[in-house]
Amino acid sequence: VSNLTAKENVELASEIVTDALNPDQALTDVGLAHRLNNFPAQLSGGEQQRVSIARAVAKNPKILLCDEPTGALDYQTGKQVLKILQDMSRQKGATVIIVTHNGALAPIADRVIQMHDASVKDVVLNQHPQDIDSLEY
Repeated sequence: VSNLTAKENVELASEIVTDALNPDQALTDVGLAHRLNNFPAQLSGGEQQRVSIARAVAKNPKILLCDEPTGALDYQTGKQVLKILQDMSRQKGATVIIVTHNGALAPIADRVIQMHDASVKDVVLNQHPQDIDSLEY
């Protein structure tokens, strides 16, 4: 929301659920502790994307659908966001679906569904997903 600060954007989303996570912590987790009081126009595209991710994560959802969550992020910040998403799945029990064109992210997934022309081409179960820290892409 363009007339709300980063913190207010995350707080707004948190108000609609009963078991929300702390908005300040969600923004800190995505590396934006220093931007809590900035408006979207004062943030880069990658920072705006991270506010959106913090807003989604703060709602503590059971299902999280992420469309190119690292698309506008540098390598290290992208890994930081992927770690948050992996923690949502492994520690909080959320189902996290990542939609991406970046096949290099496949090793971190429990299951990879490959699509082509709106059809499922392959489903691969990964018995031993790779940890984000060791991921190189």
